[in-house]
Amino acid sequence: MPARLLICTDLDRTLLPNGAEPESPGARAHFARLAARAETTIAYVSGRHRELVENAIAEYALPNPDFVIGDVGTTIYRIGPGGEWSHWSDWEERIAGDWNGRDRAGLEQALAGLEPLRAQEASKQNRLKLSYYLPLDCDRADLARRIDARLAALGVRARLVWSVDEPAATGLLDVLPASASKLHAIEALLHAEGFTEAETVFCGDSGNDLEVLASAIPAVLVANFESGLAARAQRLAGEIGHADRLYVARGDFMGMNGNYAAGVLEGIAHYHPAAIAWMDFDSGEQSV
Repeated sequence: MPARLLICTDLDRTLLPNGAEPESPGARAHFARLAARAETTIAYVSGRHRELVENAIAEYALPNPDFVIGDVGTTIYRIGPGGEWSHWSDWEERIAGDWNGRDRAGLEQALAGLEPLRAQEASKQNRLKLSYYLPLDCDRADLARRIDARLAALGVRARLVWSVDEPAATGLLDVLPASASKLHAIEALLHAEGFTEAETVFCGDSGNDLEVLASAIPAVLVANFESGLAARAQRLAGEIGHADRLYVARGDFMGMNGNYAAGVLEGIAHYHPAAIAWMDFDSGEQSV
């Protein structure tokens, strides 16, 4: 067990019980006790922007994190002891060069009229994140080729991140700078704060977590994962030699079902059994 532990977790349908599957009673309370330990550092890693992350913290009574990686890895914030947010502007300047001087509005104009893309709400966009809805049955490979052709003509280097909003039954696409992603932002955080991979655990549930799930960072896929994701993540992790760094929650930990926060706790316990004591199951409380 390392002397300190960085827990990087996605929010929607990972730590937040806002999917179709049931939540284990008390799971978030035990996560909060783990987060309160002096040995742990918490980073929320989300597709949400700052306001929506703050809303989630309040709505679901989450512990305040130490860091927030938002907007699918295009923003990073440090959260101070008084709850103040400090923006890492240098991270955004580092990734902005991939778009060759253009911003989100410029890329949206370049992709205008490209079927079947439908732009997401303005609140879900930022300067370096262009997000769309698309049908679940669309031909992703063909669409990616058409997007890449338009952007390459502008000298833009972009990353396409595909995922699914299962409750809404719709596909999601985020167009990001090529060097921006949840994984790259987490790696930047590790470097800045001096954490090693062995001192870090990542938890996720959906397609926009795939790159981290298959990386060298020990990762957890909660039991309520996006359909088909476990097989994809296991295959990719195996191909690049990281099969031993991906754990899929099964729901056999402390009588919990492995969904949401229960899966987060189960995965952390898999990698770091000594951390079970930090979760305070002996208290018997089952609130939240």
